[in-house]
Amino acid sequence: MPNTVRRIAINTGGGDAPGLNAVIRAVTIAALRQGWEVFGIPKGYTGLLGEPNLIPLTRDAVRGITHVGGTILGTVNKNSPFEYPVKQSDGSTIAVDRSDEIMANFRKLGIDALVAIGGDGSLRMAQRFVEKGLKVVGVPKTIDNDLSSTIITFGFDTAVGVATEALDRLNSTAEAHERVMVVEVMGRYAGWIALNSGVASGADVILLPEIPYDINKVCEKVLDRERSGRHFSIVVVAEGAAPVGGGLSTRGEKEIGREVRLGGVGERVAQQIQELTGKESRAVVLGHLQRGGRPSTFDRLIALRFGAAAVRMLAEGKSNIMVALDPPTVRCVPLTEAISRTKTVPLDCDTILTARDLGICFGD
Repeated sequence: MPNTVRRIAINTGGGDAPGLNAVIRAVTIAALRQGWEVFGIPKGYTGLLGEPNLIPLTRDAVRGITHVGGTILGTVNKNSPFEYPVKQSDGSTIAVDRSDEIMANFRKLGIDALVAIGGDGSLRMAQRFVEKGLKVVGVPKTIDNDLSSTIITFGFDTAVGVATEALDRLNSTAEAHERVMVVEVMGRYAGWIALNSGVASGADVILLPEIPYDINKVCEKVLDRERSGRHFSIVVVAEGAAPVGGGLSTRGEKEIGREVRLGGVGERVAQQIQELTGKESRAVVLGHLQRGGRPSTFDRLIALRFGAAAVRMLAEGKSNIMVALDPPTVRCVPLTEAISRTKTVPLDCDTILTARDLGICFGD
């Protein structure tokens, strides 16, 4: 069957991640070399709500952006077009499905396919547009590294590097003041950032969503170090970590069209350690520092490879797929398979085993 793609769109959705601009550049240049027209959709799908507002992507538009953080298209992690919040006259808010409006604009503009760059939430949304008849190629983006079917997602390497550098810096100030430093890192329901940065920086305790923690076990580790003459400790906490029998720490109420916001577990753990051990404890939340700034060399390269592969797949007549790293190559997997489960840290993985061999406590 001859390839009918002539005009494509690109969007970036969900939280930003280092490497987004590299993907945009690779998709644009590779598509232009195919003779296609390329357009960017501002802020997820927002540019297709109401009167369409797309950004023509030319060589000039994407020149010199590979190393730049953020995304030239903008992004949102709320106001899903399938649950778009609309205020009522009485002040209440209801969710309205505006996806048909977006599909109508895709058809009106003659867009043949969408390259959707996003994490699990954004790619689940893209799959719903597939079910409405849109051709989609997904590109796996998330600092959380929690998308299945790919060895790694772009953005993860940079986020781990930022967290590791922060932990290295906090180590010296913790030792100087003989404090316990509790560092909360991102990752949502997967502990990849906490595990990798914690082991790399020599943390004493790592608390993961995959291992419910007993705060008493954490305090035992802190006191063992105290008795051995090590009067400080570094505790890394993933934002999705929870105590045995307890729930997640969240901030605010869940909003329409937006995932629940995790956060606060670091402060809770620091307070409990101080109360139970008498050791002065401080909480540090790295937050969006992990998302910002220039992508690492690895993230730039894999982002460029993913972007070029997305166009290659479309040129071969493939769609409704996600590109994925399967070393040493980039291959494609069905989009439904890619979003079928969250990739969490296996409890028997080598990095967990290494951490245990090094005496790192997981609170279990």
